[in-house]
Amino acid sequence: MIIGVPTETKVQEFRVGLVPAGVRLLVADGHEVVVQRGAGEGSGISDSAYESAGARLLEDADAVWKAAEMIVKVKEPIAVEYERMQRGQILYTFLHLAAVPALAGVLLEREVKAVAYETIQLPSGALPLLKPMSEVAGKMSVQVGAMCLERAWGGRGVLLGGVPGVRRGRVVILGGGVVGTNAAKIAVGMGAEVALLDIDLDRLEYLDDIFGGRLQTLYSDPHNIEQFVRQADLVIGAVLVAGARAPRLVTRELIAQMGSGTAIVDVAVDQGGCIETCRPTTHAEPTYGVDGVVHYCVANMPGAVPHTSTLALTNTTIPYARILARHGLEAACAADPALALGVNTLAGKVTHAAVAESLELPYTPLSDLI
Repeated sequence: MIIGVPTETKVQEFRVGLVPAGVRLLVADGHEVVVQRGAGEGSGISDSAYESAGARLLEDADAVWKAAEMIVKVKEPIAVEYERMQRGQILYTFLHLAAVPALAGVLLEREVKAVAYETIQLPSGALPLLKPMSEVAGKMSVQVGAMCLERAWGGRGVLLGGVPGVRRGRVVILGGGVVGTNAAKIAVGMGAEVALLDIDLDRLEYLDDIFGGRLQTLYSDPHNIEQFVRQADLVIGAVLVAGARAPRLVTRELIAQMGSGTAIVDVAVDQGGCIETCRPTTHAEPTYGVDGVVHYCVANMPGAVPHTSTLALTNTTIPYARILARHGLEAACAADPALALGVNTLAGKVTHAAVAESLELPYTPLSDLI
């Protein structure tokens, strides 16, 4: 199979879909890898490193998309890439289709075999390809949240860790999954006063145990959300429903009740956001204000630390890339139920139930097509 790696096109997205080590594995498996010249520069990877690993460099994205039977990316294609997709081509990347219905329409029209990193799911319920970027985003959320609280960024001028004689900053984390747990690690480590809300009581018990009582765990219901968000200096949205739009937990009315200069970081923005006032921003213009509350809603947060993010992501994506290249999508999914859950569109049909529900489109079980 010919595998193509184009340069990412989202604003200030410096990650890349394959590193030279992955190229070397695919070439050793008997495949050809074509990489757009300069694709790895943002992550500190030179063209010569790809060539040494066995890749063939192509000058532009059009050439890569045209040559490849499978495209390996990081983020979902944007409008400029829609015309490059070919009928029957495998697209292996983050998709988050619930938040980008226009892309879903193009994938269906062109009958692209779209495999989403974020919906590949193990029998345990774990999302192995989403996990490393969730770890990065969770840790970054407190870093950027602390920045947003600085006066220069429109914040109220609160230091999360406080100092002797002055109260610590209050951080409220909505969701106790991978993002929320990693956010809690950093917030607790910075000395903030941390409350974490989730609907899974077993998860709350686990977090209470591993943090040794250094954060407050609460059941996530409207009463607790309202009470703690009102008191917060920083709110972090860390809610995920695999493939579906994130539930709206914080209303516009509640935002208006937060203090001026408080901050929100909605990591769930790429799934529509769990804050009603959330809208996607970019690293070029990361923040905006609503009712005096600073909102940071960058949809590709890990792209700001591309060296770390690229290596962490490709460590998990390369095994499935090798399976797809070796067997083709249909045979690979028939043999691997986790990979099968990653298929969002095939043959012009939506094949993931949660994605179909979010987009209000008909759902076709993958088993009907393969």
